[in-house]
Amino acid sequence: MSNYYNENAKAFFEGTVVADMSSNYTDFLAKLAKGSHILDAGCGSGRDAKNFKDLGYEVTAIDASESMCALASEYMHQPVEQLRFQDIDFKDVFDGIWASASLLHVPSEELPEVLERFYKALKAQGVLYASFKYGDFEGDRNGRYFHDLKEDKAKELFTKAGFHVSKMWITSDVREDRRDEKWLNILCE
Repeated sequence: MSNYYNENAKAFFEGTVVADMSSNYTDFLAKLAKGSHILDAGCGSGRDAKNFKDLGYEVTAIDASESMCALASEYMHQPVEQLRFQDIDFKDVFDGIWASASLLHVPSEELPEVLERFYKALKAQGVLYASFKYGDFEGDRNGRYFHDLKEDKAKELFTKAGFHVSKMWITSDVREDRRDEKWLNILCE
């Protein structure tokens, strides 16, 4: 992982903490009972983790950036563990995993193992939400590594890891200055 998020934590926090992602919560939360345990994987600012917590869910939040963990911990009034996806070792712990705009930083050669780790971390009947920038690009973009996906490749990757892809949809970025950016949203069980 580059040092981008440590070096730009404050600006990233301020630019994302107010983004309204609630429209993407609907299908994910519909599959979870109140009080279910959610892992916010790559929580960034802690925006979604805090919203889930405020809605009555138990939330564990992780991020690879030490600086983002500090800001998110303060924002959501709960410790955020510094942990890379490649080091996750949970077994049957979570009812849901929320990976909004985070798995897209995992290189293609490492993503299958990371998805298998996520699959093992979910309880039976667990649900996973993930989003990727829509496209075929893979590499450095403005100081960060990105792995964009389209539907066919996403379905192949998630299916090979054991998931059943129940829904995929494309959305525009919710931030006003980035409306032209497209996102692939994936819901798996």
